[in-house]
Amino acid sequence: MIILVLNCGSSSLKYQLLDMQSATDYTLMKKGLVERIGEAEVPDHAAGIKLVLDALINPEEGVIDSLDRIDAVGHRVAHGGEFFDRSVVVTPDVMDKISRCCELAPLHNPANLMGIQAVDKLMPGKPQVAVFDTSFHQTMPDYAYMYAIPYRFYEKYRMRRYGFHGTSHKFVAEKACKFVGLDIKKSRIITCHLGNGSSITAIRNGESVDTSMGFTPVEGVVMGTRCGNLDVGAVTYIQEKENLDFAQVNALLNKKSGLLGISGVSADNRDIEAAAKTGNERAILARKMLAYSIKKYVGAYAAVLGGVDLIVFTGGIGENAWPVREQVCEGLEFLGVDFDPQVNQVRGKDVLISRPGSKVKVVAVTTNEELVIATDTMNLVK
Repeated sequence: MIILVLNCGSSSLKYQLLDMQSATDYTLMKKGLVERIGEAEVPDHAAGIKLVLDALINPEEGVIDSLDRIDAVGHRVAHGGEFFDRSVVVTPDVMDKISRCCELAPLHNPANLMGIQAVDKLMPGKPQVAVFDTSFHQTMPDYAYMYAIPYRFYEKYRMRRYGFHGTSHKFVAEKACKFVGLDIKKSRIITCHLGNGSSITAIRNGESVDTSMGFTPVEGVVMGTRCGNLDVGAVTYIQEKENLDFAQVNALLNKKSGLLGISGVSADNRDIEAAAKTGNERAILARKMLAYSIKKYVGAYAAVLGGVDLIVFTGGIGENAWPVREQVCEGLEFLGVDFDPQVNQVRGKDVLISRPGSKVKVVAVTTNEELVIATDTMNLVK
């Protein structure tokens, strides 16, 4: 089954075309990126998707001879609210609910919805599937997802912790368990998806029971440009002192904070790592804060789970920044982690980075969210 996977951002569009025999037997036929959507050459997502479809059937560089060869289209959708606890085939009702979640994810859901509508226009009748970033976390208990603010805000606005990166957390938990020989249905797992946006998830017997991102992706650990956990009183104090409006506060916490705000160097951990090696004190501080914030969640989630069997690192930083993994795992011997710093010094590979006798297994594994979307699409359409 040939599946087209689309990930529509606010101004960009990533795609992959996969020939799926099964979740483990597949061929990546083509992938690419369309940028600067909204500008003259690519005025909207429909135009962007038209470029993708034309590229796929291009006589010289394409990989299929007709769009009829595409059996279904899978979409990454940022927010499913409380409507969706799993991936679903797109129907008018599903599109209406995605639209109703736009106010919860104003940068992403409208773009995701435009992608679905564009495919419907360009390939009428083609089956489509929506795969949600939030759905994996819908198994969290209410005492984990509620905020201690007046309950009416939950009733009125559905303000609660939703969590994100669910597709990645689910994928790497399953992959890592197979890698080390654990039964995911009988395991306590902490997954660390670390990149420009980062989140940590506690997984018990294959289900998410808590996660670090909240109502928005700004909560949790220190990130590239997001502040992570922050005293709300500090926000109102800065807002008053600097005379900032809502948009300015939002930009400050989402785009100017995190590693960028602390280091003054970059939001990219690779740049910070290089600056730290030259003795840049703020870069060194940013690295320490990143690792420390991750370590605190690992400890907290070990308590939530009543112990831990497996710790997983993934994402751009988790897969490649071995010094961050080492900093996080230093001092976790009390949990049963016997970390191997020598084996850990690898980038971009699936590797067991705890010693053979370690009570808690620690791994770095590569994630593949597009494969999850393609697999869910294949299974639902079949």
